[in-house]
Amino acid sequence: MVQQSSQISLSASTEFQHFGMRLDQVVADLFPDYSRSKLKEWILAGNVCVNGEPCVVPRQKMTGDEVISVEAEIEQQVVNEAQAIELDIVYEDEDILIINKPADLVVHPGAGNQDGTLLNALLAHVPDIDKVPRAGIVHRLDKDTTGLMVVAKTLPAQTHLVDQLQTRVMSREYEALVNGTMVAGGLVDAPIGRHSTKRTHMAVREMGKPAVTHYRVIEKFRAHTHVRLKLETGRTHQIRVHMAYIKHPLVGDPAYGGRLRLPKGSSDEFANTLRGFNRQALHAAQLSLYHPTTDEWMTWQAPLPQDMVALIDSVREDTKIHGIDDY
Repeated sequence: MVQQSSQISLSASTEFQHFGMRLDQVVADLFPDYSRSKLKEWILAGNVCVNGEPCVVPRQKMTGDEVISVEAEIEQQVVNEAQAIELDIVYEDEDILIINKPADLVVHPGAGNQDGTLLNALLAHVPDIDKVPRAGIVHRLDKDTTGLMVVAKTLPAQTHLVDQLQTRVMSREYEALVNGTMVAGGLVDAPIGRHSTKRTHMAVREMGKPAVTHYRVIEKFRAHTHVRLKLETGRTHQIRVHMAYIKHPLVGDPAYGGRLRLPKGSSDEFANTLRGFNRQALHAAQLSLYHPTTDEWMTWQAPLPQDMVALIDSVREDTKIHGIDDY
């Protein structure tokens, strides 16, 4: 039995009788299926919006003409099936497991992906891991992001690793191909929260959670840049949101990058390569942490997957043909 999150989306309008009542009292009246403590927790976490804007003040008075919406996750006890799914295991001992996740592998079961996930694979590979919350999964990668993840095989190991994540000791570095030619590396320090209208999207929001991404240029091309990124925080879709925020969205990421933009004069072959790359060009290339038992500082690296190697080769060839200043 493992904890599984499910997304809920609620919306209701206040009425005349709510005039002068506090927000926490009003949401308790509008959404009676949820406990007052849970609703207050969601208010404080910024999951409750009043007229489209997050409100984190439970005592804020209502006027009776508001639209109140809630976007939140709730934990449910769910029995998941162990499935013999092949894993690319980079390192394993009694405490931890380091895997190189392929594209198209969902980490947690959820809506539309009830099985065939990394969690199902872990339940088969480590039979006792069902005793560890979330089957030992400490951090996530998006379905189409490739690369390194650490899994805790015991509860003490998980506690130790979660602490390293929260205190920003664990180091995670990524490689990506982004649209546009970057001048130099830099830092994005911009809070991230749930998008105001798109339930499955995140966005830079003033009331969001702190998020910091460092990036440096590996190689420049005429209309793209190969970058190395390092996370200080681990917000949902952080790199994708931050790169789009600075106008350099990831290649293959229409959710945050919008419509495909072909460089001027692209050959049919190059255009087809860009159109055919149907996932975000993002790879978790390096993971470093203190071993939860030995306290040894350990680092693992995973080479770029073949589809990203081929993509970057194609972008490099396009730049050789057109030059870096023609775009």
